[in-house]
Amino acid sequence: MKLSKRILKHRLTQALLVWLVAQYIRVVWYTSRWEHRHRERVEPLVQGDGPLIVAFWHGRLMMTAMLWRRPGQDMYALISEHRDGRLISDAVGYLGIKTVVGSTSKGGSKALREMVKLLKQGDSLTVTPDGPRGPSMQAAGGVVQLARLGGAPIVPISYSVTRGKHAGSWDRFLIPYPFTRGVVTYGQPITLGKRDDLEEATLRLETELVALTQEADQACGRETPPSGLTKKSKNL
Repeated sequence: MKLSKRILKHRLTQALLVWLVAQYIRVVWYTSRWEHRHRERVEPLVQGDGPLIVAFWHGRLMMTAMLWRRPGQDMYALISEHRDGRLISDAVGYLGIKTVVGSTSKGGSKALREMVKLLKQGDSLTVTPDGPRGPSMQAAGGVVQLARLGGAPIVPISYSVTRGKHAGSWDRFLIPYPFTRGVVTYGQPITLGKRDDLEEATLRLETELVALTQEADQACGRETPPSGLTKKSKNL
């Protein structure tokens, strides 16, 4: 066990792992058929060149690097300072996504300032409102605060697949298989004004992402894992 942990911590082993992950994501994307639903909601933003915040659940992180492409614009993702976060950072780097290192528990303030700076200079971000530790599919307020400070709209996105499995992790991470059929769902962009209530905007984002995930899962014959909204409704 100790030997295997040492091997996994070795720099060359990690480099091989992240390369393999990146190649696997490419294989899944290019061998599968993808249906895009409600893309007209975001088409004006796709055609534009202003900064955006693309939001998706942590459990649907795997394919997101392939879902949103804007030629000529840099895309950044917030990655945890933990060693596992570094591995993900390197993997998405192979797919053209740059990173901001930090988390809500450590390095959060520094990361927030850096992300606001990126938005103001015209770059876009990908974020997970329920990351890095959850609760799963329950949005925290940091994303809408970032949108207000950076003056950028939030674009909710989710996806599902007919062939794949949910990991046993806290976020029920979805691992798609190659040669699957996938459904990508796009939500109505959320723009925050200076007087908008952050708590209401957070609930709106959460509700939209849950609905998008449920729609994609239903189209693929997959059961959606319990969300923050599900837990709240049970307590009513």
